[in-house]
Amino acid sequence: MLKLPPAVTREVTVERDIPITVEDGVTLLADHWAPAGSAGIALEQLPTVVVRTAYGPGGPLGWMYGRAIAERGMHVLMVRSRGTFGSGGTFLAMRHEREDGLATLRWLADQTWARGGVVLAGSSYFGYTQWAVAAEAPVQVKAMVPHITSSRLALTLLRPGRFELDTLTNWVWNTETQERPRALLRSMLGLDRKRVAAAMNTLPLTGVDKALLGHESPFFQETVRYDQNDPYWKDVDHSGAVGDVTVPVSSITGWYDIFLTDQLRDFQALAAAGRGPRLTVGPWWHADPVGMGAAIEQVVDWGAALARGEQPADRAPVRLFVMGVGQWRDFDKWPPAGYPQQRWHLRSGGALERGVNPASPPSTFTYDPNDPTPSVGGPKLDGNGPGPKDNRSLEKRADVLTFTSPVLESDLEVIGQVTAQVWLRADRPSNDLFVRLCDVDERGKSINVCDDLVTVRPDGTTEVTVELSPTAYVFRRGHRLRVQVSAGAFPRFARNLGGDEPVSTATTAHVTHLEILHDGDHPSAILLPAKA
Repeated sequence: MLKLPPAVTREVTVERDIPITVEDGVTLLADHWAPAGSAGIALEQLPTVVVRTAYGPGGPLGWMYGRAIAERGMHVLMVRSRGTFGSGGTFLAMRHEREDGLATLRWLADQTWARGGVVLAGSSYFGYTQWAVAAEAPVQVKAMVPHITSSRLALTLLRPGRFELDTLTNWVWNTETQERPRALLRSMLGLDRKRVAAAMNTLPLTGVDKALLGHESPFFQETVRYDQNDPYWKDVDHSGAVGDVTVPVSSITGWYDIFLTDQLRDFQALAAAGRGPRLTVGPWWHADPVGMGAAIEQVVDWGAALARGEQPADRAPVRLFVMGVGQWRDFDKWPPAGYPQQRWHLRSGGALERGVNPASPPSTFTYDPNDPTPSVGGPKLDGNGPGPKDNRSLEKRADVLTFTSPVLESDLEVIGQVTAQVWLRADRPSNDLFVRLCDVDERGKSINVCDDLVTVRPDGTTEVTVELSPTAYVFRRGHRLRVQVSAGAFPRFARNLGGDEPVSTATTAHVTHLEILHDGDHPSAILLPAKA
């Protein structure tokens, strides 16, 4: 299923619960996986993959990052973050990963079995643990493969005025309960989804964690009180040092991943600094096992070659899966050249067309936080219903406007950053604006391609720019483009209650009446990097 290169051995050894004492005296626990046979190569000369994770050494992740890599001729050191699965200290998300990671690498340098090069690997949170040490990595680190992650991780989700409720609530539940008996089984079967869903309806947001857990979560309280620009986060935000990283980087992500935009920015920072990074973007979401396999393949192929002092197989710097036609394509940079911007205008009556808007009355809708517009598919941490989904039931709601193009006479290829410019009026001091681009096939099925939400403080007629997540998609001849406009996507994003209160402490819900303007003076449109 993971489509990995062939194993060199099925015989592996594992030494568990190895103590690693870091500078402040805390002892971390690690497991060391190793191939039992190495085709005549001394074991101590084999590369070592370092994986530092807050999710423990067992389950599918332990198998994929432990046994599967060891079977392909590499040592694997899986280190548990402090405060998790027997490691000492208290787990404070993101807070100790830099010093603990550097201490781990110093410890590794003293081990007689680890004389080969080192590859840093891992997904999501343990992708972040790579960035935490990357700018200061010692010389034995020869490569890193961050997968579905970001150099500032949770800060990605904390844009001012809005709160990515579904991801943050599910992550808190998962990490707080993961060491309970049968926690993995419960998660795989979705037995706790009703509990999490009920907690996400709690007001104010500062009470969601207590409703969920019975007590406050320090991490949840941090995220709900401090946005990404607050100095509170300065010690865990490594985005400013990305360009200083000299370790070769191969980034893996998916078009429906929660960290996609940030991971592309990390790649661009490395490219701008002349570091020669590689990027792979597939049709995956956060928990997609196929994307996980692609990341591990990079570790055991590209990363291992660098760790052995060899030249990896050559390929283009950027490899993208182009959705709609199901093709992998290579490019020399992100975003690729040759995709000029096209403006597709929102029109009265639900049309979406090229050219200047004629005079027309605005389109109107009403948003009620007590019956919030639901989220369907798209980027999700939870494996229940992420990615491309049929949006037809959502589009039937009165609080969702749709603007649909004529049938395309030829294929339209869109690769790059999609942006919407929308003029609106609202009768409340705060509202959210959610914009989504969809592909409508010949049968009328509407599939979400990319989207995003911004919080607006309207001042009369207000121009709002929404940067939808980037994409690579071919809208086929005979299909139609569709743009959705609404004022929420719950529970993916917390409800905007329409008042003056901060989002974290608001409790009073107000119905909001909105107008979307699309006349000659207010040419609301979606901007597509496209070529026919």
